[in-house]
Amino acid sequence: MADDDRNPEDDFQEMLRRLFGGQDGSGPDPEQLEQLRAMGVDPAMMENVMRQLQAAFSSAPAGGISWEVAQRQALHIANQSDLGVTSGQRGEFDQAFALATLWLGEVTSISDLAEPPRALSRGGWVEATMPVWQELAEPVATSIADALTEAMRSQAPEDMQQVIAGAGRVMRTIGGSLFATQLGQVIGQLSLQVVSGGDVGIPVMPAGEAAILPQNFADFGRDLEVPEDQLALYLATRELAHARLFRHAKWLRLHVISQVTEFARGVHVDMDALEDLASRFDPQHPDELRDALSSGALLPQHSPAQTAALERLENLLALIEGWVEVVTADATTRLPHAARIAEAVRRRRAVGGPAEKALGSLVGLELRPRRMREAAAMWRAVTDAVGTAGRDALWDYPDLMPASGDIDDSRSLIERLQARARGEQPARDEMDEALDALLRGDVPPAADPGDDTPGDGRAGDTPGDGRAGDTPGDDDAPGDDDAPHGPQPV
Repeated sequence: MADDDRNPEDDFQEMLRRLFGGQDGSGPDPEQLEQLRAMGVDPAMMENVMRQLQAAFSSAPAGGISWEVAQRQALHIANQSDLGVTSGQRGEFDQAFALATLWLGEVTSISDLAEPPRALSRGGWVEATMPVWQELAEPVATSIADALTEAMRSQAPEDMQQVIAGAGRVMRTIGGSLFATQLGQVIGQLSLQVVSGGDVGIPVMPAGEAAILPQNFADFGRDLEVPEDQLALYLATRELAHARLFRHAKWLRLHVISQVTEFARGVHVDMDALEDLASRFDPQHPDELRDALSSGALLPQHSPAQTAALERLENLLALIEGWVEVVTADATTRLPHAARIAEAVRRRRAVGGPAEKALGSLVGLELRPRRMREAAAMWRAVTDAVGTAGRDALWDYPDLMPASGDIDDSRSLIERLQARARGEQPARDEMDEALDALLRGDVPPAADPGDDTPGDGRAGDTPGDGRAGDTPGDDDAPGDDDAPHGPQPV
């Protein structure tokens, strides 16, 4: 192959292969290390860099991000203190889930799950939820890897640009591996805290599945001074309600995830902060880069588009959590300590633990329903006004969902639902009519501005609906199916 036909990426990889792997790929090339020593470069430092890069290359797919790294890191943290699930714990939660199922049948029209709920270990939760974490984090990981490549390109001298041109995939691999490792640490820490599958607020469990982590359940209830059987029943009911909702509203899972990824795609790295970090980066101490990732120092303030996406997501999470809270409260009225447990759950979700804050720093998004109390009050008012069936029917289609304004003031929403229950059509405003006409395609094209003749401008027209031979007022005649519908152009 002629030199001009060589791919810059091939040249870059060949240079790394010769430097990092020696001639046979078994280890660093002593001759190369000696040359580095003569140039004043510390061979020990280079060997440390080599080991990290080799680990990244061996675990990441070509041009992509190794999510196996994230899963291994998360499982390492989860399994260090994982006590597993005993048969006794499994039996206790099976009984709690069975009774919770009966209670929920009395207070919601949304049907039961197809799959039986599970008691999971910490490691089992990591394995079950990792596909969703990958889907949520991939846009951010890609953004950070691209930013690392761009920073290297902008800082390199002119005579190095050809080599740098071939480094894009390599730097994407390195940046992606760093991000995957940090994400694995966050998920591993979350596995030590989450009590149930819906505890994070987003549907991280497989669709239609519910789970409780007995080990974390015991930690959560230790200081509540609540009988353990009551706590188990309450949390089992809440978890089943959450899972039932996402199984019933099949569109909801994709809707939540798309809102999160829409926010994440707007994430970009603060180039000034990254360049400052690169200027003082010591390869012998790579923890500084990891700390920068985990602290959120490389993520700038939210853009206006991200702020709008975050507001939509918070409203959606508040609607979900508010509905779950109302349904759980109605189902657990037999529990003397239900109100105390509910308040503890609300405080826990509102404050967020260290792992959830770390996830917010890493992705720039804190998954907390800030308007949960207001949303719960709205769902309570809707339930009192139209009953459980009318309330739950709002989850049938996305366009039936309450809007942000309904959370603030539910009166108009309740009036619409009551009118629908009576078989009456709610009053429609001009904007509704115009939009319907536009969707039907009934709005005629605007007349020629230079033509002041009534009708459509064709010869022989007379005032009316635009057809030849019309007489004045014919467009008002009943049964004239050709008359334009909707607002007319002025």
